[in-house]
Amino acid sequence: MNPTELILSNFEKVSSIPRGSKNEAAIRNWLIKWAAEHNCTSKTDVAGNLVIYAPASAGYEDRPTLILQGHMDMVCQKTLESTHDFTKDPIQLIRDGDWIRANGTTLGADNGIGIALMMSLVEDESVKHPRLELLLTVEEEFGIVGADNLDPSLISGKTMINLDSETEGVFTVGCAGGGSVYITQPIIWEAPIAGETAFELKVSGLLGGHSGEDIHKHRANANKLIGRLLDGILRNVQIRLSEIKGGTARNAIPREAKAVFTCLLDQVETLREISSVLFQIIRREHTRTEPGLVISLMEAGEEPVRLASLIDSQKIACLLSALPNGVSAFSADTPGSVETSNNIGVMETKEVGFEIISNHRSSVLTRLEESIARVEALAWLAGAKTEQTKLFPPWQPDIESRLLQQSLRVYRATFEKEPVVMVCHGGLECGIISSRCGGIDAISIGPDMQHLHSPDERLYVPSLSRVWDFLCRLLV
Repeated sequence: MNPTELILSNFEKVSSIPRGSKNEAAIRNWLIKWAAEHNCTSKTDVAGNLVIYAPASAGYEDRPTLILQGHMDMVCQKTLESTHDFTKDPIQLIRDGDWIRANGTTLGADNGIGIALMMSLVEDESVKHPRLELLLTVEEEFGIVGADNLDPSLISGKTMINLDSETEGVFTVGCAGGGSVYITQPIIWEAPIAGETAFELKVSGLLGGHSGEDIHKHRANANKLIGRLLDGILRNVQIRLSEIKGGTARNAIPREAKAVFTCLLDQVETLREISSVLFQIIRREHTRTEPGLVISLMEAGEEPVRLASLIDSQKIACLLSALPNGVSAFSADTPGSVETSNNIGVMETKEVGFEIISNHRSSVLTRLEESIARVEALAWLAGAKTEQTKLFPPWQPDIESRLLQQSLRVYRATFEKEPVVMVCHGGLECGIISSRCGGIDAISIGPDMQHLHSPDERLYVPSLSRVWDFLCRLLV
């Protein structure tokens, strides 16, 4: 079996095991069994992180230990038509020419392909390597929880290659820090009254994507569009909200959102007229950037059992409309690179009120704190409560890194071209792990992937062989 087919075979095995964030037990147990079958030992920590120890190849016992690192969980997103259950169903892989995608769901190559690469390096006896520590964390997609709680005694190596990047030929040496704000807007629930008609407002068909890597690509946020529509409607029509829901992951740009509300019968015609105008405006604004955008208003199938008061409905619409979203600053040090951004990733009405999750990123810690403070201030003005998650700091680049310089030499010699060295806006675990383990020299690499954190996620197969060749030469 050639290396690419070996990697894909292992990726298919990994993909057969459900592994959404907080649901990593099955993949961890499977990997522990795999390790034992391949002459490797393993340990886990209290957080659920796993380290697999692969012995050095003959003649390489005196080489320094190398850490290969990735995460076990994946972002679970699916199309409206998909019946996939991420808690029990395997990801259905589809080979489409040089690309691999999933059937209506996220592919999970982020970071399943990293796991498959590690497995393949151990299984292929022709690959010579020093002692390897395969560090696989939990809940990376939920806020780098596993890395932040890693037991440092599990790790002895001081050099690490993270396999969680998505562009072959790019060495990532730094990343943005991040954190989230959970906002709860209180609601006084009321009963429906006679003379009202229920409607469902829906936004769908958006591209979505990774809230770090795709935030600058002019992609619409379904949650923000719903907020804008509701704000425009409430300026002209009295409606009472029953339900708002959109997005399923704080770190994915929402592709769908909906709102259910009631309108007085004598204002229905005005509602339809205002909505039609707003729909035309939004469609026109997104003609080039969101060709699949669908906006609809139709009578709801069932009458709501509870409704927010008019004033609470107005507060919700105003808050959602006012909250910042997207890029707020580009880097002055690296022109064209995003410095600070946020994503209104998830929103939902619950018994306690209307809940919103705003996910923030920045390569400057103080700008990250400022971005979060701005959202908290807006929430306070609306009478909402906020709760901030723990912030993780940016991973600061070290251009003089010994590992980076060695990697540059190997890449140039292997492919006779210059690789790219960059700092990314997405979140990586390298800085957190280094801090917990007393300092680790690290870079991040990976094969070509597109549209992460969305059902359009796909993996470019030819890039796997190039990543493999680079790793094999670097290991010796």
